[in-house]
Amino acid sequence: MNTIEHGGWGLKTAGAIGLVFGLLTVFSGGTALFGGEAARAAVGNAVPFVLWFNFIAGFLYVIAGLGLLLKARWAVRLSIAIALATALVLAAFGLHVAGGGLYEMRTVGAMLLRTAVWATIAAVAWRSMRS
Repeated sequence: MNTIEHGGWGLKTAGAIGLVFGLLTVFSGGTALFGGEAARAAVGNAVPFVLWFNFIAGFLYVIAGLGLLLKARWAVRLSIAIALATALVLAAFGLHVAGGGLYEMRTVGAMLLRTAVWATIAAVAWRSMRS
């Protein structure tokens, strides 16, 4: 079967959070990457690979969120992949910082938040699929 039988409010909430989180990520990333001079200046010492990853991942967040709302099994796998990819980018960012690279402190918080949110969404989705 291609849909999740159960899931209830947990899966719906995870899907809604993923969807909204994705829309906000695409908007903020798009503004930082393609906005005017003032928008780029406001970004400060953003790390380009982190900024591009987050922008592109935002579209996948939207897709995963919609899939979870529709109780699609593939959305569970996508959520797990997003969580793992985000953790890997967080690790690469940590290496960048440890190597003396420039960064903004808000990037640390944002990446920790993204990793925690997607790990939680993936766990809720996995649990819903397994029940």
